[in-house]
Amino acid sequence: MTDAVDAVETPTPRRKPKPEVTKIDGRKMKPSTLMMGHGYDPALSEGSLKAPIFLTSTFAFESAAAGKRHFEGITGLREGGAEGLVYSRFNGPNQEILEDRLAIWDGAEDSLCFSSGMTAICVMMMAYCSAGDVIVHSGPLYAASEGFVAKILAKFGVKYVDFPAGATREQFDDVLAKAKDMASENGGKVAMIYLESPGNPTNALVDIEMVRDARDAALPADCPIAIDNTFLGPLWQRPLEHGADIVCYSLTKYVGGHSDLVAGSIAGDKKWMNPVRMIRNTMGGIADPNTAWMLLRSLETVELRMQRAGENAEKVCAFLKQHPKVDGLGYLGMIEDDRQQDIYDRHCLGAGSTFSLFLKGGEEECFRFLDALKVAKLAVSLGGTETLASHPASMTHLSVAHGRRQELGITDSLVRISIGIEDPDDLIADFDQALDAV
Repeated sequence: MTDAVDAVETPTPRRKPKPEVTKIDGRKMKPSTLMMGHGYDPALSEGSLKAPIFLTSTFAFESAAAGKRHFEGITGLREGGAEGLVYSRFNGPNQEILEDRLAIWDGAEDSLCFSSGMTAICVMMMAYCSAGDVIVHSGPLYAASEGFVAKILAKFGVKYVDFPAGATREQFDDVLAKAKDMASENGGKVAMIYLESPGNPTNALVDIEMVRDARDAALPADCPIAIDNTFLGPLWQRPLEHGADIVCYSLTKYVGGHSDLVAGSIAGDKKWMNPVRMIRNTMGGIADPNTAWMLLRSLETVELRMQRAGENAEKVCAFLKQHPKVDGLGYLGMIEDDRQQDIYDRHCLGAGSTFSLFLKGGEEECFRFLDALKVAKLAVSLGGTETLASHPASMTHLSVAHGRRQELGITDSLVRISIGIEDPDDLIADFDQALDAV
């Protein structure tokens, strides 16, 4: 055990560097500009232009009296709270700067970073769910997210009701009514509405505004709407502007963007972040200083990388769409369903660079295609500088029951592709020769 304060009931105190410059002559600066310095004061680090990596487990007080004053503020013996850093399980300079910059991209009041996207999601759900409660979630979900709800939280008396991503208001109202009845029978509440939009791996979109309106009509205001925005964020969708309360990311993907780290985050108003922060303080799970530092570097180029990848994906999909061995594309730039197109037009700022490719045939044809690739790499994950391809039905979603996979559209003919920043003509040539092997 540590002798550091057990900050369960009190949010972790923050440093207070010099006031940030976020406007010029009243004009609000863009996130791409703020990524170069926001949240960091060189004067606190010997004038270093870039933030150093703070590899320390604990932080020194300037005096015993300062230490006493700090802990009086944390424990509530003195009004006004506390400032400064205490222990690296709670937070550190690299993580604080990262959280400040992550919040900017989504227009959030606060943000929290974690050791992985799944750590972020699991700790968040634990913060809001108790025995007898019900989670309402969209489908499809990333298999690990669905498994945590259905298998792990279920051990502690938490139940769930799911609904298809494209549900209408009438369908979703029925889902909420079912969830409320289930919660009432178990002496709990509807604790959270959890969305994944676009859904992994089909790119199915959820109408966030519809979900917000239905929640407001049927549930108390203390039931948050959380959304995994990994496939589009932080550049191509801003869910907090459309009714979500908490936005979640696997920072491993586009934000990290180089397939060399694992991390996650959530963002939203402080009232939604504080309960999660308290559990993170107790359990740990915060991103380590080196990973946070690497993410700060990645955030400086995230807009450039995502723009290039998005442009590449548009060109690649234009080629794939007309290929005789391609049965269809789950690409947001080529939506064929009117309702999905309406959601896209209202919610999305770009089509992204991850999509599902449906080949004519099944697993055998997909395997031939994957094994023939020369530029694209056969690997799970997405959002990196390199193009990746995988077969969800036999890889990332194999743990999902076969019938459930078919229901969600995760068929044996589906290949998930994440386009990188290579030359687009080289990628097209690679896919062309790989399709010859099908």
